[in-house]
Formats: sequence, structure tokens, C-alpha cells
Amino acid sequence: MNILNKLGFGSRHTNMDPSPIAQGPDDDSPALGNQFAQFAAGCFWGVELAYQRVSGVTKTEVGYSQGVIHNPAYEDVCSGTSNHAEVVRVQYDPKECSYEALLDLFWSRHDPTTLNRQGHDVGTQYRSGVYFYTPEQEKLANESLDRHQKQMDRKIMTEILPAKKFYRAEEHHQQYLAKGGRFGDKQSVAKGCNDPIRCYG
Repeated sequence: MNILNKLGFGSRHTNMDPSPIAQGPDDDSPALGNQFAQFAAGCFWGVELAYQRVSGVTKTEVGYSQGVIHNPAYEDVCSGTSNHAEVVRVQYDPKECSYEALLDLFWSRHDPTTLNRQGHDVGTQYRSGVYFYTPEQEKLANESLDRHQKQMDRKIMTEILPAKKFYRAEEHHQQYLAKGGRFGDKQSVAKGCNDPIRCYG
């Protein structure tokens, strides 16, 4: 254990062997009549706010998924050793919001051609990913990627994989921008709001 760990900083996990729990499916259940979708598109704060504004989205949560350790902390994810992505888990009513619409927003919110980075945010936690819950979501995600690839002059790096165990991020990360972000200036979560999203507050 290095000096930062002794002082309480850095990873709380010293054993990074893959956990079968972390590698298992997301077995949480959405509200009755709702479905889950899970997206990674860089820092999860701005991505969550974008989905909060979508009509038919009934709940959003930010967290960590696709990693190898059970119950990771933010420090584990930022260390680059846990292999988690920062994800937004969206709960939506398919009668009011289509999965295709959620995919369209996903593509519009980030640059899917950059590997493990979005702008100045660099690391595996910032990778691009669509994590599906059903064969239908997988099919739609792959079709959507194919359509968007035809519009791009660089290769899309987005991974499309089954949704794995979702670990809810620390409470201060939840609805971070709606709460005011770094500067205490709350951003609107009103459905249909088109105000520009200030990614860090």
C-alpha cells in the first residue's frame, strides 16, 4: 500500500481480480411498465442532465459499470485499474419515449470516435459505450451505430455490450448539474428544455 492509500486516498481495493458480481448482469428492476437503458459518453454529469430533460424518462442515475471489482468507489474508477465506465442508467416509459430516441441523444452528446477520452477528460472511465438489456436493444444499438458510422469520417470506437452490474455513484454525483454543479448555478431539468448544458456547472 503506498503513502496515498495510507492517508485515505486512492483505491480502497488492493485485490483487482475480476469479481463475478461485477461481471454479472444488472439484475435491478425498473419501475412497473418502464425499461432500463445504460450509456457511457464521457463524464456522466452532463449526459445525465441531457437525459433528465427527455419526455418519457422517469428516472436517471449515474454510476459505474463494466468493471472488474465489486462495489467500486470513484477513486477506484479514476485509477484506471478497475476498468469501470462512468455510465448513466436511464429508466424510461417505452410508451412515451423510444429506445431509438435515447440512442440519438447518446450520439449527439459526445464524440464516439475518440478512444477512452472526451475532450480533456482522459481515461478508460470516459469511454463510449451502449450497454443493452434485451436482444431488441442490442439490435437497435448496432443498427444505430451503423447509420452513424456512415456519417463519420473516422471510425466509431463505441462498445456495444450487455449491461453488467450497475454500481450507483456517490450521492453528490447524482443530478450533479441540477443541484448546481461546481459553481452552485442550478441547470434546468424541465422536460424539453434546450438550454445549453454547462458540463461542469
